Amino acid sequence: MKLFIHRKDLRTGDLAAFDYLQEAGAPVMHLLILDPFLLQKGRDKEHSGVNFLRHVRRLRDLYEKEGRTLHIVYGAPDEVLDRLLNMLKGGELEIDEVVVHRDFTPYARDRDRKLTEAADKHGAAFTPLLDTLMIDPQTFAEFTGKDGYYKIFAPFHRKWLEYLAHAPNEPSSTVLSDLTEGQVDREWADEFRVPFDLNDYEPADEWTEKLEPFLQNGIEEYGDKRDYYPELPASGINPHVNAGAVSIRELYARATRLENSDEWVRQLAFREFYYYLAIYDEDYFSYEKKYDLSALTDEHFERWAKGETGIPAIDAAMRGLNESGLMPNRLRILCAMFLTKNLQCPFTLGEKYFRRKLLDYDNVQNRGNWLWCASLGANSAPYFRVVNPVTQSEKYDPNGEHIREWLPELTEEDVATVHQPRPDAIVDLKASRAAAIEVYKGIVNGS
Repeated sequence: MKLFIHRKDLRTGDLAAFDYLQEAGAPVMHLLILDPFLLQKGRDKEHSGVNFLRHVRRLRDLYEKEGRTLHIVYGAPDEVLDRLLNMLKGGELEIDEVVVHRDFTPYARDRDRKLTEAADKHGAAFTPLLDTLMIDPQTFAEFTGKDGYYKIFAPFHRKWLEYLAHAPNEPSSTVLSDLTEGQVDREWADEFRVPFDLNDYEPADEWTEKLEPFLQNGIEEYGDKRDYYPELPASGINPHVNAGAVSIRELYARATRLENSDEWVRQLAFREFYYYLAIYDEDYFSYEKKYDLSALTDEHFERWAKGETGIPAIDAAMRGLNESGLMPNRLRILCAMFLTKNLQCPFTLGEKYFRRKLLDYDNVQNRGNWLWCASLGANSAPYFRVVNPVTQSEKYDPNGEHIREWLPELTEEDVATVHQPRPDAIVDLKASRAAAIEVYKGIVNGS
């Protein structure tokens, strides 16, 4: 029997693992492990954790609808696997192979090392498959013929499009019902019982309800209006993508069938670019150790997190994030750069805060954005780039709609002043910009 472990792939079709398992032809046991480490410190109550658990609930319901069993347990993944393999060893349902989809964060790599050791201990193969990307990183590297990796998005994007024209990656038609189920008694999981009731979480909405209206009505304007966040809201598909409720293959296929979809497809490529950097840039997850950040401070972090800086665009964005888990990309850049540059706060604090608060949190994407704003890493803004949240707000939200939505005290404020810093603003934008440039010049240049 084969064992498939769901992770960031919470759907019942178009999975690389399902193609592989169908071809193998053996019965399959389906398992999802809720990892205490990833849900610690109340994250199961924060937006990012709630989004994941709502998708777990949806996945469980999809399995039940198909008359199939999804074993959901709570525990350290390697301990769960060791217990399961040991219990079934020597019987008719002995597991000879464990199949997962690859992940690229340091924690995920360490977790999979431990899972490999647990599988080896019991004589089972451990097979990680690629599912989260349009490109296969190794064959893409060979296709480029490049010595080293791309550090800038534009040339990566061009080669990414060439590669997909050369090696299309179409959605798969294989679904759960195409696989033979391995019947394992649920009682094995009693010692790994989930310590909360999944029924307390509403099933996640269907991703098609977000994507189809966007493809029909928004994608043509996306290139021109994507930064004008009150005028053209985002597709809303990201929370579903990051939980794996829909594949990137499906999004790419649907978008490329439409005219004027190039800019949105470009964003799919940008997502892949950050994964590509996470794989090939050995410092991607450790730049805070490479640079001396001791000149930075957490003095204003709490005010920033609460949306109490006195800068309307920043405060509205942060209060909106805290309440809804949502933040338009343009505002993510403004808030991240304001924290790292104007407030001279270490990017890691903001990165960790977004980890909990973003409904569509993805470790690789979140880190890439924060590194860019903090002017650290292979792909980042120059140290002297410090965007002005007032002028940006005036440009992309000219009537102050987003500010008025989240700062009710400014509902009646005149459009000429609604974007301006309040009298109690914690920093002067001009002075803090000049100071940031000097500090980050020293950080980046190592002086």
